[in-house]
Amino acid sequence: MIKSELVQKIATTNPHLYHRDVERIVNVIFDEIVDALARGDRVELRGFGAFTVKHRAARQGRNPRTGTTVSVAEKFVPFFKTGKELRDKLNKVKSQH
Repeated sequence: MIKSELVQKIATTNPHLYHRDVERIVNVIFDEIVDALARGDRVELRGFGAFTVKHRAARQGRNPRTGTTVSVAEKFVPFFKTGKELRDKLNKVKSQH
């Protein structure tokens, strides 16, 4: 599912809301998640999962094409850990197939 599909699904299930308002709400939610992660905060959506930021230290990597050693700078990467309800739902669906 892409963001526009999510907006459409919410707008369809909530006909009393304008489409542009639903789009604004979705954008605000995503922006707040991004801003919180940029501050180093943890974002937890109960039953769904938690977003955190992990630090990757600088290291020596290897160019797979040439085999030469390259320096990889330190970076911060987003990390998502699923919640129990989401894992249970996914495993329930898979076991039925």
